[in-house]
Amino acid sequence: MGKVRINTIGDDNLEEKQKIKAEKRKVAKEGTKEQTSKDAQANISVEIKQENKAVEKKEIEKTSSAKATVKEKHSKKYQTVAVQVEKNKTYPLSEAVNLLPEIHLASFDETVELHINTHQTGVSGSVTLPHGTGKQTRIAILAPGKDQQAADELLEQIGAGNFTFDVLIATPDAMPKLAKFARMLGPRGLMPNPKNGTVTPKPEEAAKKFAGGQINFKTESKVPVMHLSVGKLSFTPEQLTENIKVAIGAVQNKNIKNITLKSTMSPGIRIQI
Repeated sequence: MGKVRINTIGDDNLEEKQKIKAEKRKVAKEGTKEQTSKDAQANISVEIKQENKAVEKKEIEKTSSAKATVKEKHSKKYQTVAVQVEKNKTYPLSEAVNLLPEIHLASFDETVELHINTHQTGVSGSVTLPHGTGKQTRIAILAPGKDQQAADELLEQIGAGNFTFDVLIATPDAMPKLAKFARMLGPRGLMPNPKNGTVTPKPEEAAKKFAGGQINFKTESKVPVMHLSVGKLSFTPEQLTENIKVAIGAVQNKNIKNITLKSTMSPGIRIQI
């Protein structure tokens, strides 16, 4: 005898209702997941914003601290005289020279310096200042053909890193002996060079020129800037002006981007080219 299937009235409707409820639960569950995902993304976005704000705050604090450190590097006395120099002003040479004595800080006779930014590196030369630099130039002469013993002693001194001279003048036959010291002499601007008159068969004549106020100038190897000593604060304004004009003329206006005039410890004064 086969199985008898019994249908209860209303069972089909009940099954349909159960299917509908199941679908609703599924939709509700998926909606909850989607909402949860949106909430999670919102939370992550808030966290990222908070982290960015924290980083930005740290950078601001770091910058402020750096600025404060720079200010602290200068003494109160320096800051007092610095206000006499207008930051955005480019001074006529005569005005800048007359301002220098008013903003000096040291008790000694400070050296007057020109700091020149050039358009490119490789600018070099020599010039004789009409009133000298105001300081005694220590000159060493390396001439093996004339005095071998003195040459050997000087080479030994250089090898030991003992530089007791401001200018080194060499005869042509001495250059091979100096080659091994190029890395020591070059960065100090002491390596003899025919272009600036420090390699010559007549070293005594060259020595007289340097003793009389001749200076060499050269941009730094990697940065287009040079530094020249052009006198002392004790010089008269007229003497300083003449020295500065001659120095600028030797460097040539076409090579110059800007110039700052200062004494050893004073604030810098930008001057007109």
